[in-house]
Amino acid sequence: MPPNKHSPALSSGSASVQDYVKVIYSFTEWQDEPISSSQLANRLGVANSSVSEMVRKLVELGLAIHEPYSAVELSDEGRRLALAMVRRHRLLETFLVQELDYAWDEVHDEAELLEHTVSDTFIERLSAKLGYPDRDPHGDPIPDAHGAVNIPQAHQLASLDAGHTGRITRISDANPELLRFLSAEDIGLDDHVEVIGHKPFGGPLVVRVGTAGRNRELDLGIEAASALWVFSDKPHAGCALTT
Repeated sequence: MPPNKHSPALSSGSASVQDYVKVIYSFTEWQDEPISSSQLANRLGVANSSVSEMVRKLVELGLAIHEPYSAVELSDEGRRLALAMVRRHRLLETFLVQELDYAWDEVHDEAELLEHTVSDTFIERLSAKLGYPDRDPHGDPIPDAHGAVNIPQAHQLASLDAGHTGRITRISDANPELLRFLSAEDIGLDDHVEVIGHKPFGGPLVVRVGTAGRNRELDLGIEAASALWVFSDKPHAGCALTT
């Protein structure tokens, strides 16, 4: 057996191709909004012209669907490749945090490097070693070996009305500095949270974090509140989501 055997899906194209489909998938995973070429360029930190060229390549490879001036969508094959890459990335992040004591703001770039080089055998043994985790250190779901993924019914904290309660089920890893801030504030996955309301004149969102007797009130700006996703164990009467 070759030392770095990959599945048929992973044999589709270069590391750049794999990165592109992963970003396209990740953008739409928690919100049902397609990604545009300009948003894709911003996420990857590349020029719009580079994105246009790569999107054409993805279409030629049968991995994406795109019409001029429209959003970029993955084909069925593109989604399979994306889920395979997402599985690798999130399992590696979990390993780095649990076994090598990386901080949760350090793991993304390290996993980006490793995900293109390790074999399928390594990934499956890693999953078994970690106890088959179903989410990474930021709460993002880890697809299983068959590409099935379970995404919790969660909403951004910034979109919730006063009185809404739940637990933090996902924290976006898009901004490492924000992760460090949340860590310093002792805000993490599964923490209970209650929305108190906004301060006047466009002020920050006031929330209560923690369980009874051990909670505290915090002021969160829009970026921090938008990075936190909340799962409610039961509906709350009179607490509709803002639109």
